[in-house]
Amino acid sequence: MYPALKINETYRVLVKKYSSTSKGSSSKNSKSDRSSNTSYTLKDLVRDTGVSKSTISRVFNNPEKVKSSTLKKVRAKAEEMGYQPSRIARRLQAGHGNAKVIGLIIPDISNPFYAGITRGIEDVALSNGYALIFNNSDEDPDRQRQCVDALRMERVDGMILPPVEEKDEYIRELILKGLTVVCVDRVIQDVQVDTVLSDNKEGAYRAVSHLLKLGHKRIAHIGGIPEISTSKERLAGYKKAHRDFGVKINPELILEGDSRQVTAEDLMGELLSMKNPPTAVFTGNNLTTLGAYAACNKRGVRIPDDISLVGYDEVPWADALNPPPTVIDQSTYEIGRRAAEVLIARIQDPEKPLINSVVPPKLVVRKSCGADG
Repeated sequence: MYPALKINETYRVLVKKYSSTSKGSSSKNSKSDRSSNTSYTLKDLVRDTGVSKSTISRVFNNPEKVKSSTLKKVRAKAEEMGYQPSRIARRLQAGHGNAKVIGLIIPDISNPFYAGITRGIEDVALSNGYALIFNNSDEDPDRQRQCVDALRMERVDGMILPPVEEKDEYIRELILKGLTVVCVDRVIQDVQVDTVLSDNKEGAYRAVSHLLKLGHKRIAHIGGIPEISTSKERLAGYKKAHRDFGVKINPELILEGDSRQVTAEDLMGELLSMKNPPTAVFTGNNLTTLGAYAACNKRGVRIPDDISLVGYDEVPWADALNPPPTVIDQSTYEIGRRAAEVLIARIQDPEKPLINSVVPPKLVVRKSCGADG
C-alpha cells in the first residue's frame, strides 16, 4: 500500500522514543560536543533559544499568534538542530480536532480498489498537514473493532472506513457518542454520518444493460459479501436492468461470494459447469473479475467467444488480461480524495450539515464483450 504511519509498535515504545531526552548533556555542552545522531527535544530548544515552552509550542501549532522575530528565531534554531515536534506529545496535549492525525481502516489490503482510495486520502491528508495511520480489518468485524479501538487510543481526530457490516452497533454507538467518522464505499444503518459513495446500483445497471443490448439473455452475476451495502446495491442494479429490458431473472445464475479471487474462481467454475451455462457474466468487483478470468483460462473457455464479461471496478492490470475487460470504473482516487476532504471539514466544523457525496460510475468498454472496442 502507499506510505502511511503504522501502529505496529506499542504506544509505550513510541512515547519512549519520541520523548527521550539527552540526560547526560547540560547547558555547558557545545554544539560540537553533541553526537550527530542526537535526538533534540523541546527542552533543548527552550534552552538554546531562551523562548518559553508555550511560545515554542505556538510556533509549530499556531504561528499566527507569535511575533515574527520570535518565529524566525525559533524556526532557525529548530532547523539548525534538526528538531521535529513530537506528534505523540501533540496528541496527548491537543484537544479534539487538533492532533492533525487521521485514521483509515480498509477491509482488504490485497484489493487494488482500496489502493486507489488510500492514495486519494493520503494525498489530501498530507497536503493539509495531517498524518495518516493505516489499518486493515480483513473483512472481520472483531478485527475492525480492534482497529477502531487502536485508533481511539492514538487520539486521532477522526477516521475513514468502509464498514465491514451494515448493522455495526459498536461503531454506531461510538458515532452517537461523538466519534468523527466518514464512511466510504459502504454505509452503516440507523446513524447520521458523513458518507462518500459510488452509485453502485446505477453502475451495475449500466454494466448489465450493456450486455442486454448485445443480445444476452442468460447473464450470470457473481456478487460480493451479501450482507454489505455495495453487494445489495449492485444486485439491485442487475435485477433492475433485467426488468427494464423485459428479460426474466434466473435465480440459479445469481451466486454470492466474498469478493476474493479464489472464491470467484470456484463460483465461475460452477457456472461454466452448468448444462446450460450463461452466455455472459457480471462480476461484482475487481478480484472477482480476476477469478472469473482464471476459471475460464483453466477450462479453455474463451472470452468473449464463449462467454462475455463485464466487471465492477477498474483494474490496474486491464491491459495484461486477454482480452482487456469491460468494467465499471468507480474513480477510486476521487472517492478517497473526497472522503479525506469531508473528514477534515468535519473535524474543523463539527456542526456543519451532514454530507452525502456520490461519485458517478463510468462504463469503460473494452473487448471482453465481443461487440465492443
